[in-house]
Amino acid sequence: MSGPALRLAVELDGDGAHPAAWRRAAHSPDHLLTPRRVARVAAAAENSGFTLITLADGALPPGGAPDVVGRIGAVERAAFLAASTSVIGVAPVVPVTYAEPFHVSSQLASLDHISAGRGGWVAGEEEHPDAARVWGRPLVDGEAARARESRDGVEVVRALWDSWEDDAVIRSVATSRYLDRDRLHYVDFTGDTYAVKGPAIVPRPPQGQLVVLGRPDRVPAGQLDVALVEGRDPAEVAAAAAGAGTPRVFAEVEVALDTAHATAEERVTDLEQHAPWTDRGRLRHVGSASGLAVLLGRLRGVVDGVRLHPLVLDEDLPELSRLVLPHLFERRLAVRPLPGASLRTHLGLERPANRYAAGPDLEALQESR
Repeated sequence: MSGPALRLAVELDGDGAHPAAWRRAAHSPDHLLTPRRVARVAAAAENSGFTLITLADGALPPGGAPDVVGRIGAVERAAFLAASTSVIGVAPVVPVTYAEPFHVSSQLASLDHISAGRGGWVAGEEEHPDAARVWGRPLVDGEAARARESRDGVEVVRALWDSWEDDAVIRSVATSRYLDRDRLHYVDFTGDTYAVKGPAIVPRPPQGQLVVLGRPDRVPAGQLDVALVEGRDPAEVAAAAAGAGTPRVFAEVEVALDTAHATAEERVTDLEQHAPWTDRGRLRHVGSASGLAVLLGRLRGVVDGVRLHPLVLDEDLPELSRLVLPHLFERRLAVRPLPGASLRTHLGLERPANRYAAGPDLEALQESR
């Protein structure tokens, strides 16, 4: 199928998509959380030509006994990788089920400044009831309640990113003025469970708004830049993409590839002895690199990009880098990101105007209260 070239994202959490992936990792378990290992994997993804890396997170450790593994916070990893990469976009998963949107806004705006406009945000959810206990918050119970928190959280974060106009920071030594207060704005949000006044404490991100990715059944499409859609075959993905209603759509694809030492089936079988690879209703390719390239080629014109979830990073990422991505680039089925461009530019998204730029200033609001 013809259409614009795909943008390629890859999830780099832990040792891979399988909960027992650490058992096949090329490093010793104590190296999982080291800066060198995190930077090495991100560099491999950037050098391969991926547009975006995502970093999963949550209040609870991933996997289950005996395969519970450690993880560094996604925002902290993202900030480190933003400073150690130069082209690839970096998008941590940050749930707002219990986290304060004001703090999330500040963290992500800071990430965009650190990365010079390569920041993104995967808006997630804390689904397990134990997450409420970890956070010390009342339980947000049920899909509808979690969707409400996601809706309100994304709305608040986006509004706070706009609460500073682009030229609010003056930095004038001559006049001893750092800020133009007329260009800071209250967001005055009141939701079902909380209210936020603002403004933010971090200047507007370089992109204006970071690229927001998420599931359109969890976050209203109008608040997303990129919908992450699922489906067990291309037809289901096409149906989900058609109904997403977002500027861009990425398909979720789980990947296990043949290697020089074992077939994909053998590798999956080995890991299944320890824990199941949960079926999430996503496209899943278990087989050759050429077969994956054919599958991704079929998605061109159906979606704008894909997010790959490799079974084991140390085994599948080299195969993706050596065999799959070069094939896609050579046939113009996918496109590499360009140095010096923002993540929005890589995805063909415009830099949004500030919603408050023509609105009332802080002093006028103070006088009216």
